[in-house]
Amino acid sequence: MLRAHSTVRFEEETGDDGMKWLARTGGAATVIALAVGLAACTGSEDDVPEASAPIVQLGAPGEDNRTLSPEEAAELASPPHTAVDVDFVRDMLHHHTQAIQMTGYVPDRAGDEDVKLLAERMELSQTDEIVLLETWLRERGEPVRDPDADHADHAADMPGILTDAQLAQLEAASGDEFDRLFLEFMIFHHQGAIEMVHDLYDAGGGLETEIDRFALHVEADQDIEIKRMEQMLASLNG
Repeated sequence: MLRAHSTVRFEEETGDDGMKWLARTGGAATVIALAVGLAACTGSEDDVPEASAPIVQLGAPGEDNRTLSPEEAAELASPPHTAVDVDFVRDMLHHHTQAIQMTGYVPDRAGDEDVKLLAERMELSQTDEIVLLETWLRERGEPVRDPDADHADHAADMPGILTDAQLAQLEAASGDEFDRLFLEFMIFHHQGAIEMVHDLYDAGGGLETEIDRFALHVEADQDIEIKRMEQMLASLNG
């Protein structure tokens, strides 16, 4: 199952935004579970919950039928991935790789401890997501990199991708100047990732369960980080 193992969380800083993210991801399942529990406690004695019917896969001629596990049944319900999904995953791999390049400058150049902590969390989260995205491609028999595409030219057109000149400017900065540039560039970078998610759905992708789950995670998680970075930038400028 494709999901982020190291989700960046800003529990104390995000407030309502954090709660919105929780409700959009794991929180919804908690609310549903709680509602079911309350219904069970308050229902009458005649309210007996129905057992879920097993899903049986018919066997070929001469073969026995087979009862599917819940995991296998879920896979059957999920639409197959498409070329749009594959392009999105490959593009997001490149996008995450540049983000890690940017966070790699932080330990030796940043002056603000909050910027250092933020960058460390980003690097851990996006490194894990790179592994998950590469695994998703391999499990579906898709090359991790498109062998027929000039990816360097294509990457330059991705939303939120920094130019070589911008990366050089960031690498050359230090102290307060670096902190401001890093936050400004990373906000721009995150906004690009959210735009990529919107483009995925606009192109008819994101129907496969795992891609849909990942894309929604990217949108929610990076929106939270953008708000946090905007607060940090305002503090530095103030």
